[in-house]
Amino acid sequence: MGTLFGTDGIRGIANDTLDNRTAYRVGLATAYQLRKAAGRRPLVSVGKDTRISSDMIEAALSAGLCAGGANVVQLGVVPTPAVAYLTVSNHADAGIVVSASHNPFPYNGIKIFSSQGFKLSDEMEEAIERMVLSTGALPAEVEPAQLGQIYNGHFALENYVYHLLSTVKSEISDIRVLMDCANGAASKTAPRIFNRFNIGVSYLHDHPNGVNINEGCGSTHLEDLQAKVVAGCYDIGIAFDGDADRCLVVDEKGQLVDGDRIMAICAAHLLERGQLKNGGFVATVMSNLGLHRFAEDHGLRLACSAVGDRHVLELMQEKGYVLGGEQSGHIIFLDHMTTGDGQLAALQFLQILCQSGQSVSRLAARVPQYPQVLRNVPAPHDAAGKDALVHHPAVQAAVARAEELLGGDGRVLLRPSGTEPLLRVMAEAGTEELAARAVAMVAESVETAQK
Repeated sequence: MGTLFGTDGIRGIANDTLDNRTAYRVGLATAYQLRKAAGRRPLVSVGKDTRISSDMIEAALSAGLCAGGANVVQLGVVPTPAVAYLTVSNHADAGIVVSASHNPFPYNGIKIFSSQGFKLSDEMEEAIERMVLSTGALPAEVEPAQLGQIYNGHFALENYVYHLLSTVKSEISDIRVLMDCANGAASKTAPRIFNRFNIGVSYLHDHPNGVNINEGCGSTHLEDLQAKVVAGCYDIGIAFDGDADRCLVVDEKGQLVDGDRIMAICAAHLLERGQLKNGGFVATVMSNLGLHRFAEDHGLRLACSAVGDRHVLELMQEKGYVLGGEQSGHIIFLDHMTTGDGQLAALQFLQILCQSGQSVSRLAARVPQYPQVLRNVPAPHDAAGKDALVHHPAVQAAVARAEELLGGDGRVLLRPSGTEPLLRVMAEAGTEELAARAVAMVAESVETAQK
């Protein structure tokens, strides 16, 4: 992880740590590196989410790309996975998303995809970062005749919608669905996708105003969706995040079905039909111990990566798996998409639900869950500061005491957030009370170590 690029691209406060100057320099440096690699004028797809700062950053980023000699296709407000897909289908040299995903509206970010629709390589990110962080003017601006141009690519979104619909191979019908669009990119795409099925579908938080993205809604704030699923007697609730690359499910009783359980259900379904390549899938070190038990009981191979979709994808490719994801609902179906796609995950889960003839709660009950407690503890912004805190002797001693408390029937995990100034402390145990005690022990040591 570099100074500028975290585990999920560049992230910062709009007009502060992520300002127009930075966005311009990212565009300029990206154009330079792409031009250098291709030996010609590059084409870059640019999409954005609904937050108020996205227009500003898109404009500065596009100006930098053009100044560096790249042509730009502006896709408008689209989900992050749509940018990845359209970059490949339009034969662009790269795709860039202006979004801070699940973060509140003051944040924004810049995520870059390669021409193959995958995250940009570490080497390319490092080269761009070195240029952006260098002092003074960048030697990358081209002569007037070589300047890039901006094209309107809003029409291309329908190609992405058709692609998602093409992945549906069995009937989705006769269920009632409540869908939370997080006042984000799914507000634009979800009705175009899910209204085409014979289902009763209603939408929540689908009126973005620039500052309400992820505000008390979406996959990070499920309370409203949970209450309204029960009150409205819906069969299922589905929640996306701001850029629609995550999907979480709420059952008919208002209970969460997280990414672990969604993946487990999908993996077992694919294995039964001989469609789970190499018989396995990838989760992360944060995944619940119940997922491991389910995998063992159902003959599924389970590999665990570090947290972050980049790490999940890398391990999927290494193992030759076509399914992987995170507890947070970021799930990759590699046969259909090169990155996590919340709406794609929803379509795959709805197919399985309709074929099963079961309720969501009964389907999810197949996957056991250990009580899991997670606490976010404030930490330094920089990666080095977070790592130093993780390895602080007093913190490590507290982790050892917490693991001893669990007595081998559970685990403790301490890791730095890749996108926020936080350390995440997680514990699993036979009871929630025991897990909470272990988390409190470690969290207090982290807070004390910073005083």
